[in-house]
Amino acid sequence: MALGEKSKILIFGGTGYIGKFMVKASIFLGYPTYVYARPITPQTTPSKMDLHKDFQSVGVTIVQTYREELNEHEKIVSVLWEVDIVISMLAYPQVLDQLKIIDAIKVVDNIKQFVQLEQQQPPPFNIFLHHHLTRFLPSDFGCEENRVTPLAPFQDFLDKKKKIRRVIEEIGIPYTFVSANCFGAYFVNILLRPHEKQDDIVVYGSGKAKEHATVLSFIGPQKNIVSQLELISLWEKKTNRSFNTVYVPEEELVRLSKTTPAPNNIPVSILHNIFVKGELMNFGLGEDDIEASGLYPDLEYTTIDQLLDIFLVNPPKPTITAFE
Repeated sequence: MALGEKSKILIFGGTGYIGKFMVKASIFLGYPTYVYARPITPQTTPSKMDLHKDFQSVGVTIVQTYREELNEHEKIVSVLWEVDIVISMLAYPQVLDQLKIIDAIKVVDNIKQFVQLEQQQPPPFNIFLHHHLTRFLPSDFGCEENRVTPLAPFQDFLDKKKKIRRVIEEIGIPYTFVSANCFGAYFVNILLRPHEKQDDIVVYGSGKAKEHATVLSFIGPQKNIVSQLELISLWEKKTNRSFNTVYVPEEELVRLSKTTPAPNNIPVSILHNIFVKGELMNFGLGEDDIEASGLYPDLEYTTIDQLLDIFLVNPPKPTITAFE
């Protein structure tokens, strides 16, 4: 990469709920951006087709895969030569599929090292030998999995993410692990359901456990650390309404985590961990940890108060993470 040239970014899962925001942010900041995605077919939903068009209109390069998304090993290897940073936004069903991305990264590194040592023939791809992948961000973007002890279904999910972390560390890929906690307005949307005209709001546990309710950034500023009850109270003031709070006790969430068929028992276990146990707030930062708001002190993040003002005029549609 030439001096002053912007890093090229490849995003897996770039058409998903959080992935599309990552793609748009990358383009907005001026980075040449690639998205590895399934091609448009007659079965593609209109919303996905519109997203592809939006991406292409702003200069995103869409790398289309014609077999199962991560089973075209040679294609992944070839596109890795073109980029500097790889970001995975793959959802739960594909967490372990990230091993295929890692295998491709290893191939690129092995070819590069072989060519540098042997210098006998060019590598089997059209590449620049000085090119080097500078960073891999696996699909974390949730809780800090090494510091929570959730119910079994969520723990099994986190164990898969831990496996990806350990493999990355073992082979020495430059990496960044991002623990985004409750960012992207996702859980605020789930709790308040502003798109619906309901009278009831569900409260998990006592409603007093505080969490990072961070909005569209990887930070946990003090103004965005709230409990469910505080959030509901603020929403009532914004809407001039009084909601009926329906409490779901901890025992019921534990029971559902055991009786609900997989993988639908995972979101139940996540709700228990975040809103009942409050484990995202139960630890501090270590010597090797960085709180992102310290890296970007000038960033004007959206506060919870501002987010609810947005919800009043433009309530988001219901959404849920893909677990199957």
